[in-house]
Amino acid sequence: MSKMNLLQAVNNALDTAMAKDDSVFCFGEDVGHFGGVFRATSHLQEKYGKTRCFNTPITEQGIVGFANGAAAAGMRPVAEIQFADYIFPAFDQIVNETAKYRYRSGNEFDVGGLTIRAPYGGGIHGAHYHSQSPEAFFTHCPGLKIVVPRNPEQAKGLLLASIFDPDPVIFFEPKKLYRASQGEVSDDEYTLPLGKAEVVRTGTDITLVAWGAQMPVVEQAADMAEQDGVSCEIIDLRTLLPWDRDTVADSVCKTGRLLINHEAPRTSGFGAEIAAEIQQACFLYLEAPITRVTGLDTPFPLAHEKEYMPDHLKTYEAIKASLNY
Repeated sequence: MSKMNLLQAVNNALDTAMAKDDSVFCFGEDVGHFGGVFRATSHLQEKYGKTRCFNTPITEQGIVGFANGAAAAGMRPVAEIQFADYIFPAFDQIVNETAKYRYRSGNEFDVGGLTIRAPYGGGIHGAHYHSQSPEAFFTHCPGLKIVVPRNPEQAKGLLLASIFDPDPVIFFEPKKLYRASQGEVSDDEYTLPLGKAEVVRTGTDITLVAWGAQMPVVEQAADMAEQDGVSCEIIDLRTLLPWDRDTVADSVCKTGRLLINHEAPRTSGFGAEIAAEIQQACFLYLEAPITRVTGLDTPFPLAHEKEYMPDHLKTYEAIKASLNY
């Protein structure tokens, strides 16, 4: 076991995968000798050479297009999009090529070895173009898997699972948490299951669902609520596509209440999909309307970032309102 922050865990996972399998290689803007803007790929070029860790031109569409071709040829490319905000120039490649490759070929060909890494979310004063949470755009697209870790131990296990999964994966990394704290991470290779949520705290009064950078937020809100005698069950979704309906539904049938927290804007955010599915599965068990605590329906602001964020105080007030309904 070693102490790592989330960024170091990502680097360790890439190192582990590249050591295990020569078909794994990583690339993106400045990822070579520079290690990327966040240093996630530091020292990998020194260790594995310029053919397995290298810089690309500033063209996200080209990065993913090249990754599709490499994966179709049997390689396991790990493509880095420097900021998730800049994944949109590659949107056509991802939704019309990556996601559909297996289906349009009748399973003769696939790009299942492809992993796309992208730092997402606010909290670093990045304003409009370096703070967005675009996960919901891609959860609408069958053929992809969408994964978001919450801490270093999860980041390594989920990234290794993504790299060796038989389907293409978009791996959104909460950049606010990159260096926020350290945790114990195994030095050995290990994977965590994709498509399976984790109940990180059991409770009886209300279910709180989040992922990635919002997990510490809901945990802090739960701590405040529990001082008032409210027992909160906390679920980390971990994988958004496919998401673990059964774990969430089982919890809500027990607690009778559900609060969903995500940083992306409210309208058509992934919380809306969870709310729709759970009200159908748990309608007769609900004691209050399903609550969403989210970002605002505005472009991500710079001066008012604090007001935009769905923080622990907003979450705590929403918990109280649900219990008092």
